Amino acid sequence: MVDRIAGHGADTGTALDAVVHGGNLHEAAERYGIPYAQWLDLSTGINPHGYPVPPVPADAWRRLPDDGDGFAACAARYYGAPDAAHVLPVAGSQAAIRALPSLLPRARVGIAPLTYSEYAPAFERAGHEVVPLDVSWDTLPDALTHVVVANPNNPTAEHLSASKLLRWHAQLTARGGTLLVDEAFADTMPSASLTASTHRDGLIVLRSPGKFFGLAGVRAGFVLSAPVLLDALHRSLGAWTVSGPARHAVKAAFADVTWQQQMRTLLEGENARLVGLLHAHGFATHSTPLFAWTDDARAAALHKALARRGVWTRLFTATGSVRFGLPASDTEWARFEESLREAVR
Repeated sequence: MVDRIAGHGADTGTALDAVVHGGNLHEAAERYGIPYAQWLDLSTGINPHGYPVPPVPADAWRRLPDDGDGFAACAARYYGAPDAAHVLPVAGSQAAIRALPSLLPRARVGIAPLTYSEYAPAFERAGHEVVPLDVSWDTLPDALTHVVVANPNNPTAEHLSASKLLRWHAQLTARGGTLLVDEAFADTMPSASLTASTHRDGLIVLRSPGKFFGLAGVRAGFVLSAPVLLDALHRSLGAWTVSGPARHAVKAAFADVTWQQQMRTLLEGENARLVGLLHAHGFATHSTPLFAWTDDARAAALHKALARRGVWTRLFTATGSVRFGLPASDTEWARFEESLREAVR
């Protein structure tokens, strides 16, 4: 039986609450009295097999980032965007999430109650009214002007078809609104992306190489949309948003098609292993190749039981649900399996 102890933290996603994310190991170490270096971190959903970045040229450190270096064009090719004019590199999609709401007309915004928790506070700070979005809707309520969707969703792994999202986009643009689609975890399913449609007004797609390529530390991301909106966002964010070393790392990763193909296959297998382990202990899950999520009634207690054994997962306190990332090695897999057995026996 899982240890029955309540969870902790806040993730309600309102402007008045602190926004909690995975990867907060220093907080975990302090709370549970386990040294930082002894933790197994499964809390982020970031690929633990990071892209092997080639040595960084000296000029990348010495010179200011140059927008003429083909970085946006490289991203346009990788993501299948119309062209480089429809791609704006940013310092992680987080920078765009904070800035974009101020560029859109203030209105009512639909956001799923359980999704990436930075969106609702960002839109509220910019004066929008945030209301719950039901992703089962085929026709959006007339009162909604903007909609934000993570696809696949983080953390529930729910995926909406491109055809449905484009129908929503048509409904929103007819009333002067915008559809914002966060595809941070979409690299494992490129055929489902809306990036090829970003020539359409009122459509914004955010992409992040940090998840699939395991390069979260470079803090690089991309906004794909019509040039008019990207120009406004560029003016808001200013120059040199992505460093020279980060541009070097991401360009190399985007060009390495063989690594991408092999990694998609590897992640599919490792996700099946993760889901299989959780199912073997009675936990039903939803998943993408990079993480698994459960809203089992025992999930919050499992999170704490694992934490007491130095295994950190992502708890969503509003729902008592938990997300699990992938271990990085055979040693980490063995530790997770043992900790899971001990936590549920």
